[in-house]
Amino acid sequence: MSGIDAFDSNQVIGTTLGSATILRELARGSMGVVLAAYQQSLKRRIAVKLLPKSMYTAESLRLFEQEAEAVAGLSHPNIVPIYEIGETPDFRWFTMQLIEGESLAEMLRKTALNPVPSRRSLPTRTALAMARQILGALSYAHRRQVVHRDVKPENILVTAEPRIPVITDFGISRIVSAKTDAMTTARGSPLYMAPEQILSPEIDFRADIYAAGVLLFRLLVETLPLIAHASADELLAAKVSGRSIFTCTPSQANPRLNRDVDALVAKSTAQDPSDRYGSCREVLTALEEYERKHLGSH
Repeated sequence: MSGIDAFDSNQVIGTTLGSATILRELARGSMGVVLAAYQQSLKRRIAVKLLPKSMYTAESLRLFEQEAEAVAGLSHPNIVPIYEIGETPDFRWFTMQLIEGESLAEMLRKTALNPVPSRRSLPTRTALAMARQILGALSYAHRRQVVHRDVKPENILVTAEPRIPVITDFGISRIVSAKTDAMTTARGSPLYMAPEQILSPEIDFRADIYAAGVLLFRLLVETLPLIAHASADELLAAKVSGRSIFTCTPSQANPRLNRDVDALVAKSTAQDPSDRYGSCREVLTALEEYERKHLGSH
């Protein structure tokens, strides 16, 4: 084994990092290991993200530090906050808020399994409320020059009660004022990546607008109507060539929706960044107008 697979979280359980005692592993992925911990000083449970020494490369260290730097400057109820950062001889780490709940991806998966067909997608009001909060958080981050670059259901945690979406995993985020390079050009998730993100390191906040548009579509339907054989390679190829990755519009996939939402999603996910909304605030305004017009309020 190598990299993340070689890391045994049992070796850190019970140890202390800063003012926190490690309790158990929560998750692991390409960007490190996340564990639950107890912060003695404030008597609260928090999360700790570790980058084991076995994963150290120039790229992984840069991205880990970039995530800490990006999120440390943000303070928003729908963005997970970072508390403390440090290093030991075996790993680098930072602590952050522990979100008690599940990922948006898991919530949508469970919803799609409902035995009642009409309940296999979120209620429209719930879906739009989630989208508004996510767009508000992205708008806040963009005003502070942070582009997430990997907005997707797996990177959004939803609190148990009330259901509040919290954006996490800024591992490949970009601080707009920072120098970019080609190493991170193709980083991201094929389904949610903007076309320009595949081809060039020179992206801006409009890449997040594209991802938010795909996410809005996903929130509104039972399952995304994707092109046939929608493998990662096929999705990327379609985006690069300018073909739509969808076989129908949101209102065709969910008859409970008004057709006005189709134009909103289409403009958010336009192939050319200059054809998209100018900001997440503009998307949010259009979404609020849709709610006022078709749902009576927001």
